[in-house]
This record gives sequence, structure tokens and C-alpha cells, in this order.
Amino acid sequence: MRLAIFDLDNTLINGDSDHAWGEFLCQRGIVDEAEYRAANDHFFRQYQSGALDIHEFLNFALRPLANHAPEQLQSWHDEFMQECIEPMMLPAAQALLEQHRQAGDYLLIITATNSFVTAPIAARLGVDGLLATEPERVGDRFTGRVAGTPCFQGGKVVRLNAWLEETGYTLAGSSFYSDSHNDLPLLEQVERPYAVNPDDRLREVATERNWPILDLRV
Repeated sequence: MRLAIFDLDNTLINGDSDHAWGEFLCQRGIVDEAEYRAANDHFFRQYQSGALDIHEFLNFALRPLANHAPEQLQSWHDEFMQECIEPMMLPAAQALLEQHRQAGDYLLIITATNSFVTAPIAARLGVDGLLATEPERVGDRFTGRVAGTPCFQGGKVVRLNAWLEETGYTLAGSSFYSDSHNDLPLLEQVERPYAVNPDDRLREVATERNWPILDLRV
């Protein structure tokens, strides 16, 4: 079975779920709006430029998870899915997933956004597996810290290689779809890299290397 691997944010959905979750927290008054939004936007600009310190960002982004009970977090996330994520759904992206599903491929999302935010989105998209940055838990409570290797830049390769070793899958015939130059380390590992509505840096590399460039926002 071949692997069809997908980035999530701005690839399978028309937006960034990590940044949107921060905006949701601000709009609901769950965090200090002015302070949190300024930091959220700052880290998002760093991500876009390729200069994000992932550990600094995660110290910021995972903190709200530690401040609330799991039941409350889940209730908020249910609202977040309906209000913020559903409008980001892309029919062309869902058609692409279905194309790979019908071909018998294993559908795997690999994303830097933490699994609290992304697991329900992956379930909504009907994929087979998810590799995401994992928030640390003690019992059923989040600690505000990250567990293991963040699933970001070269960390995606580390996490995927560990998953391959655990599952027995290989990258033979594999494809990976992403919008971001931050994913170049993994795009260079698969047999069929695809640039999806790419940022300027990824578009330049994809053009130089003759990688297909897709538009899923049609």
C-alpha cells in the first residue's frame, strides 16, 4: 500500500488551524485578547518566513490547554470546528483525498499543529492516520509542554521515519502534498512531491525541480 501524505494547514484546508484556534480563543475572551493576538500574529509571521523557533512557539500555544479542564476544552473545540474549520473545507482537497482513497493508498496527515487542534479535523477529513505535534499530558490534563519531537520542518522527517519503522510502511511510491517551504525536508524524501497553492519560496523550488503545482482552492 502506497502512502499519500498531506500537510493540513493551507493544503487540505483553506487556512491555518493553529492560528485560527488562537483567534478563536481571543474572540471568546478565553485569553487576553490584545496580548495573545499580538503574539499569535508574531509567531505566524515567523512561520511564514521560515524563522519560527518551534519550542518558543509551543510554550506559548500549548499554555491555554493547561489552564482548562478537558471537558471545557472539548466543548470549545466543538464550536471551533463548526464556526472556523467547516468554512475552511475545500471540495477539491476532499476530491483529492477520495482519489487516493479509491486507489487504495494510505492517507496520512502530517502537521506541525498540535493534535488537540488537528485530530478532530483529520477525523472530519476521513484520513487513515495523523502525525502531529503532541501536547504532553499527565492523566487527562495537558501540562502546557510538548511531548517528544515537534512535527515541524526536519522534525516531520524524524517523526515519519519513526512511524515507518513502527508500522512497516515504506516511502516506495509515496506522495506528499504541501503549501509551505517549511516542508522541503519531507518533500525531498518522497517519490512524488506536490506543491499545493505554494508560498513563494516553495513555488520557486517546485518550478526549478519540475514538481507539480496544484490549486485546491478552485
